[in-house]
Amino acid sequence: RRQRQMCIRDSKRLKAVFNQVINLLAGIPSIVYGYFGLVVLVPLLAEVSPTNSGQGALAGSLILGIMILPTVASIVRNSIESVPEAYFEGALALGCSREQAVFKAVLPAAKSGTVTGVIMGIGRAVGETMAVMMVAGNTPQFIEGPFTSIRTLTVNIVMDMNYAEGLHLQALIATGFVLLVLVLLLNCLLYTSDAADD
Repeated sequence: RRQRQMCIRDSKRLKAVFNQVINLLAGIPSIVYGYFGLVVLVPLLAEVSPTNSGQGALAGSLILGIMILPTVASIVRNSIESVPEAYFEGALALGCSREQAVFKAVLPAAKSGTVTGVIMGIGRAVGETMAVMMVAGNTPQFIEGPFTSIRTLTVNIVMDMNYAEGLHLQALIATGFVLLVLVLLLNCLLYTSDAADD
């Protein structure tokens, strides 16, 4: 029993450390992630790139994934912790293993918060500018492969807004509207799938 109490105490300490690390990573500004991608990720990708350049769509996707993961993990963690402990204990009492209790009872009960976390993470990725601009190459062209240098819609708005006039300015405003529609469609799709499952 004493050994079990020590294990519980150690697991709580480990949980507190991980919580602080996740919160710290979720609060880091995007420019820091972009700099990390430029200094660490891009040189690594350049070693396997056929063009000897690590900048491109793959680098942008990887840095976005790294950037939004702590945000999603933080929200999902809070959602799981808000599930009453009776769900887990009841599943164990009915004969489920610990894994079955987590995946069949706790996670479905936390589905709403999980969906919210995914929406917020993808919304941050869609609207991200600085980190992608630093690692994606910033060239307006169609994607032909993972190492193609690209320019995202948000970066296009930032780069051209200062001197845009007339039709050019209208095109940038239309680009912002397209981003808004994309986020709205994403929210609607996730909300519809969540409502259908309920």
